[in-house]
Amino acid sequence: MDLKSIGELKEEWTFLTKRLTDQFGMEPDLQGIIFLIGVQELGQGNRKFSKDEKQDLMHIATCRLLSNYGIYELAGADEEGWPHWKLVGKMPVLSLKEQDLLLKRAVLDYFVEQ
Repeated sequence: MDLKSIGELKEEWTFLTKRLTDQFGMEPDLQGIIFLIGVQELGQGNRKFSKDEKQDLMHIATCRLLSNYGIYELAGADEEGWPHWKLVGKMPVLSLKEQDLLLKRAVLDYFVEQ
């Protein structure tokens, strides 16, 4: 990612977080947004989730986001409606900062798709 695209990503990220702040009344961080995507992808509405379910929601969202890069593919859903993903590609070796940028780009693309 070059400096121009990093600058554009920051602008788009600021716009998205402002929009979500206006909608939810608090500024979400990347993890909070990933959680929201997990809830959206589960499709069971906003309800109380156990600690394990919250971790599963984060996993669902991460798989969904990385599916755009050919890393995961939806395998189907279980009897309770929880989606399951299978690893079909390799995650590139990235620094923590690069991982953060990749996830932010994937989140922004997700909201454009939706």
